[in-house]
Amino acid sequence: MGYALRIYEAFKDDETKARLLSEFIEQVEQVILNNQLSTRQDVTMSELKLTKEIEQVRGEIKEVELKLTKEIEQTRGEIKEVELKLTKEIEQVRGEIKEVELKLTREIEQIRADLTRDIEQTRGEIKEVELKLTREIEQVRADLKETEVRLTEKIHEVKISTIRWIVTLFITQTITIIGIIAGLFQVMK
Repeated sequence: MGYALRIYEAFKDDETKARLLSEFIEQVEQVILNNQLSTRQDVTMSELKLTKEIEQVRGEIKEVELKLTKEIEQTRGEIKEVELKLTKEIEQVRGEIKEVELKLTREIEQIRADLTRDIEQTRGEIKEVELKLTREIEQVRADLKETEVRLTEKIHEVKISTIRWIVTLFITQTITIIGIIAGLFQVMK
């Protein structure tokens, strides 16, 4: 039995009072019912909007991950190309060195002292070049590892930030819903 009918029953001795109070209570109940429906629709709309935003953020994260993965693969490819190029150059230099050594070996009897000095100097330069190239290759590898670590950290930060945002949003929604329900109970008392 609704409040309007109860009020009417309570004041039926005075028909006018009973009717006025009953109509007033009925209008209040209708307003409360309309507000409840409106609030439910607002919550549903907010929920849909937030779900859409979450999906959009997830999509953006996936795009960033794909982009970073492509960049990492591209960098790896470039490093392999550099390694191949350097290997070819080293082999070419070694081939040239062998040619020089053969030529020097033929001429060694004529200018042994000069050639010995030149060969030793050339070997030292080759070692320096090899050491320099080895250091550069190691530096490139170290830079790549450092870049991978930074990118992994950035991806992790973005994921954590997104999770925090979602949890905060969920808590805010929960508090809002609890507040609305408490408000409705207050109104119904």
